[in-house]
Amino acid sequence: MAALAAGISVQARAADIVGQPVDGAMGLQPGYSSLKHEAIFFHDKVLLPIITAITLFVLLLLMICVVKFNRRANPTPAKWSHNTKIEIVWTLVPILILMVIAIFSFRLLFSYHNMPTPDLTVKATGYQWYWGYTYPDQKIDEFTSNVLTKEDATAKGEPYLLAADHSMVVPVNKVVHVLVTGADVIHDFALPAFGIKIDAVPGRVNEAWFKAEKTGIYYGQCDQLCGVNHAFMPIEIKVVTQPEFNAWVASQHAPAAPAAAPTKTASADIAAPQKVALNTTAPVATH
Repeated sequence: MAALAAGISVQARAADIVGQPVDGAMGLQPGYSSLKHEAIFFHDKVLLPIITAITLFVLLLLMICVVKFNRRANPTPAKWSHNTKIEIVWTLVPILILMVIAIFSFRLLFSYHNMPTPDLTVKATGYQWYWGYTYPDQKIDEFTSNVLTKEDATAKGEPYLLAADHSMVVPVNKVVHVLVTGADVIHDFALPAFGIKIDAVPGRVNEAWFKAEKTGIYYGQCDQLCGVNHAFMPIEIKVVTQPEFNAWVASQHAPAAPAAAPTKTASADIAAPQKVALNTTAPVATH
């Protein structure tokens, strides 16, 4: 019954989880940051119309050649080898098209590099095969984020291979500066909803930024083939309100409860309870 209830929970929340595959979906994932909105505009309003027009034009030319210049319709082929006007046109037109694409492309690249003043910084380190997160501004030492097992994900109603045991927690509507590096091999920190995709290279620190527009849970994955368990290192970011973030930061600094002395029983020794890592739970994002 528990497994059935968890399955129903996952189905009910499927449309509310950002980053989970959706049956029959077309296009890019919905955006929840300004960078992703600009990337979607560049893809949908600039690239797709140009690519579609070029594809249809080339198809038309091919059809004309097939119909008009086959051996039966045109038994005597033309003797000329080039046409100066046509060569000028098919040189200048692609140049103009590329210039139009370059204008929007450079504007998008500038937005990615023109980071506003950050409100907090998070360092994300890729390991084989999990992520480590450090908050230098909040003096929070690195904690690790591992994929949930299939049993745990099912029990919690979370998507398997996307949900993690500990999340990167950030406040909503705040500029988050992400420092990305790798500890062993090249990984890639990618979260589509925020338009982030940047390599985690050992010995090098790359940077990215985002400003989440809604509270909720957002999923991404390592996007660089990094070994046998590459598919098992998801990225889970929980976006919460500022008070919730402050409470989470305080919980990370809370001193560990002292271990209780073992109580002797007639049958066996009972071990002291182990410390459990704290983690703030945020509402699931809706879109």
